[in-house]
Amino acid sequence: MLQTVSEWLWWERLWLPVNVSWSDLEDSEGRIYAKGSHLFSALPCALCMLLVRYLFERYLATPLADVWGIKDRLRLTVEPNSLLENYFRNQAKAPSQADVRSLCKKTSWSERRIQVWFRRRRNQDRPGLRKRFCEASWRCMFYMFAFIYGAVALYDKPWLYDLREVWAGFPKQSMLPSQYWYYILEMGFYVSLLLSLSFDVKRKDFKEQVIHHTATLTLLSFSWISNYIRIGTLVMAVHDCSDILLEGAKVFNYATWHRTANAMFVVFTVVFMVSRIIIFPFWLIHCTWVYPLDHYPPFFGYYFFNVMLMVLQLLHIYWAFLISRMVYKFIFSALEGDDRSDEEEEDSDPPSDKRQSHLNGSGIRGRANGH
Repeated sequence: MLQTVSEWLWWERLWLPVNVSWSDLEDSEGRIYAKGSHLFSALPCALCMLLVRYLFERYLATPLADVWGIKDRLRLTVEPNSLLENYFRNQAKAPSQADVRSLCKKTSWSERRIQVWFRRRRNQDRPGLRKRFCEASWRCMFYMFAFIYGAVALYDKPWLYDLREVWAGFPKQSMLPSQYWYYILEMGFYVSLLLSLSFDVKRKDFKEQVIHHTATLTLLSFSWISNYIRIGTLVMAVHDCSDILLEGAKVFNYATWHRTANAMFVVFTVVFMVSRIIIFPFWLIHCTWVYPLDHYPPFFGYYFFNVMLMVLQLLHIYWAFLISRMVYKFIFSALEGDDRSDEEEEDSDPPSDKRQSHLNGSGIRGRANGH
């Protein structure tokens, strides 16, 4: 049964053009082709990424946070209450008004006291500013390294300047060492992101991030096995160029270098819109939809690859909408945080409830840092 599944999974008509077989992609005459077994290298690379990230955050990002005076906000602890804690863990972190009234009856607390308790309890589960800074620093450093490496690997390649060259001789295109390491580096990074999702800063687009990482890994794996390596390297470079600016803007924002952060965010917005909303669909997806038909008739792999690219493009449109909202706030009001962030909430009572605040143990009032 396993053999049957394997034969179907690796059926040549699924992944290769007509009149091309896996035997045609065997190493010969100095030509080296990408193989599925190479992808296993991404897992140890991901584990190395996690180790490097730990060392980077502990010995570089954390001391830098100390130099820039980046500190976590002092949070008020919640009053011990097993009934509310059980509700928080097993039912909802933000109870409805009806549930608040029900909890009032069970605990003999006022509605305000219960609302403050849940706000403080939610804040306790949110990552601090230093953690956000360290995470953004790590991603900024990786994207910068990956983009520079990709630029060095691509600058002298003809398909960077003429997209028709992407399909010249396809699929019998020999793999280059620079392409191998570029792929393993990127795949190891995205695998490490999936492995670290449980303890990374969770944002409002958490599900979209999971879809993005999964779609990226699927695209990279398929493009590797089917020798779509040339277009794959171009897709990676287009994505990395804007990510550097986004993570860099976050780093400077956490450090309260607001003018620098705002300037980087404006540049990021321009680069994102040009690279993800213009170049990606109208150059790269056009390249994968139109040009291959000059060389071979469409097959399953052709449709599969393009559908996955379209999934990425839908995510780009979603993020472009979020970015546009942030730009609108930046221009017409005050941009106080990342629209994707799970922002820290105000956990004290308003001034009109000072007497009740005192009775309920609510104290200092702090400003939420949303980035």
